[in-house]
Amino acid sequence: MTASKFTRFGAEGRNFWPPSFDLSSDGPYHARAMGNPLRERRSAADLAAGAQVIEIAEKIGDFEQLSAIVETDLVALDADRIPTGWRESAVEGSLEFGFADAQQSLPKVSCRVGVTVDAVCQRCIEPFRLPLEVEAELLLLGHDQDVDGFDELEVWELEETLLRPRDIVEELLIMALPFSAMHVNSTSCKALSPETNESAEKMTTPFAALRDQMAQDN
Repeated sequence: MTASKFTRFGAEGRNFWPPSFDLSSDGPYHARAMGNPLRERRSAADLAAGAQVIEIAEKIGDFEQLSAIVETDLVALDADRIPTGWRESAVEGSLEFGFADAQQSLPKVSCRVGVTVDAVCQRCIEPFRLPLEVEAELLLLGHDQDVDGFDELEVWELEETLLRPRDIVEELLIMALPFSAMHVNSTSCKALSPETNESAEKMTTPFAALRDQMAQDN
């Protein structure tokens, strides 16, 4: 008996898929659009079992809580000084799920996330670009679950059975925000620049001159 030859259409000479399945008569197959895995709710065990790798290519505006925090900082500026397009700043990186143990009972995720946010320097009250880079190895445990022997991993307690990976990304970035943002390079800060110090000296000169005159009169 001659074995059937299998092709993309199943056994040769027989259409395996219905004619209407995403296939044009004169073109290649086009896969149906898939959802964003960052937004899908799945169990940590399911993500780990599939060794899911999620590439992050989002914008600050896609993260509601992060956007609200950044906006609250920027409203300290006059409206014409608020950077335009701050919500468009790219959030990039990856999440790699797997198991921390040989028994495959403890899900974990390796996180690498980066973004540059618009912030307000608390020294000079000027807008500046603040780079944030986060790398974390998280052990995904259920509520009240406790394990020993994984000191190299940070415990991330799951409040629900299903998780949404984007929530991990957002919370990591929020925790990376400094309590008091300041210029990374002090030479860029107007409060620490020589010109500012010189201006400050000039501003105090009239008072110093008056003090000297009062001393001479006495």
